[in-house]
Amino acid sequence: MKRKIALDVNGKPHKLLVDPCRSLLQVLREDLGLTGTKNGCNQAECGACTVLLDGKAVYSCITLVADADGRRVTTIEDLSQGSELDPIQEAFIDHGAIQCGFCTPGMVMSAKALLQDNPSPTEADVKRALAGNLCRCTGYTKIVEAVISASAHKEGE
Repeated sequence: MKRKIALDVNGKPHKLLVDPCRSLLQVLREDLGLTGTKNGCNQAECGACTVLLDGKAVYSCITLVADADGRRVTTIEDLSQGSELDPIQEAFIDHGAIQCGFCTPGMVMSAKALLQDNPSPTEADVKRALAGNLCRCTGYTKIVEAVISASAHKEGE
């Protein structure tokens, strides 16, 4: 049975009639066309689907859309403003932290959540925050360096 769901996605209100047992990931990708959030494992193992729910990093593949009703969802699409990238995105590019790019949206969103809560993280803080995000290409060193660099940029603003 379908249910009315209200979501604030990237600052825009959406009223949807959906099966409440569908995942937030499915609704974002299939109903709202926000394909930046990736479906990697569909089991909360890889982190490719990470979005922010009321500012906290969550796996959208295991978050029921009903649990997001009335809440604020931020996806990777919200980070850049036109051609101006978020400092985290810039840092990923500058540090060569992107290989195939599949994990990148989830990594960036996890980093965003970390930097909102802790603007000056240590390397250990970054590793802990990204522990739920898997990358098969980079070896993580450049990703960690990028997040530390983005935090330094944020401090200098």
